[in-house]
Amino acid sequence: MSLDAQLLATFRDAGETPWTATDLADHLGVSRATITRHIDELRQLGFEIEHQAHLGYRVAAWPDLLLADDIQHRLGKAVIGRRVLVYAQTASTNDLVEKLALDGAAEGTVVFAESQTRGRGRQGRAWASPRGKGLWFSVLLRPKLPLNAAARLTIAASVAVARAIREQTGLSPGIKWPNDILIAGRKCGGILAELRSDLDAIQFVVLGIGLDVNCDSGDFPPDVRRVATSLKIEVARAAGSGLNTPPSRADLAVALLRELDRAYRLACGDDFDAVRREWGGLCSTLGKRVRLQAGPHRIEGHAQALDEDGALLVRRDNGRIERVVGGDVVMEK
Repeated sequence: MSLDAQLLATFRDAGETPWTATDLADHLGVSRATITRHIDELRQLGFEIEHQAHLGYRVAAWPDLLLADDIQHRLGKAVIGRRVLVYAQTASTNDLVEKLALDGAAEGTVVFAESQTRGRGRQGRAWASPRGKGLWFSVLLRPKLPLNAAARLTIAASVAVARAIREQTGLSPGIKWPNDILIAGRKCGGILAELRSDLDAIQFVVLGIGLDVNCDSGDFPPDVRRVATSLKIEVARAAGSGLNTPPSRADLAVALLRELDRAYRLACGDDFDAVRREWGGLCSTLGKRVRLQAGPHRIEGHAQALDEDGALLVRRDNGRIERVVGGDVVMEK
């Protein structure tokens, strides 16, 4: 762990209590000159670090910044987040993680980008990723699951995102099958799982997540403005004022990765039923009449439930149950 990350961890644990340069140097095993140099570097990154004579240093304000070492340290011994990388810009975090996977990167590697030039959603649709206004990241997974259970991963990820949003904002997110995160009926996030398989076994999965955090309506492309939202917009709307702010992206990232680590372990073990039940309580699709386009196939009927592998079960009008693992869905009123 870098010295900057150790300093931030120390300040975070201390809260409002200041640390002298001497105490910090003794605590971290470096010289006072090194401490003051690194504090100056953190100030240049946007951390407001106050110094009071005879008392010491404390962080008065934390910037809305993603720092790889800090996020990784806060996650502790979790599998997801065991290695964290943050890029100022990349074409697509999914493409980057796929390359890392092919080079043998460890499961749980996470790549964030402050902006993406070619971010994408399902079926290759473009995903707007304005700089510093959201969480755009991908996770490398190497699940010991049969190929027909791959849908579990999107289900687990959507539950993790909803949990983290609720924990950090108090908002009540919902899920639209198969991969949309909704607040007040508008989309604020999406999940894209891309996998490599060998016969009927999964080699690895790249799980991409995009979450609109600080976006204003003008940040969305014109064709989606009517149906898109962000945590910033919804927190302000819930409070009845534009003065409220969403949580810091770093805090939200840590909460989301913690929840994803938990949900992933359940999905890969014998407790997927717990994830499935929670998903069912959040999903706006179940119980509705739906029209589904799954590749060349069009399916109409009532969305009934998820099966034990995470596929959507749709009862057609003739009573036949269809098992659907992906597609575009329209819910009829």
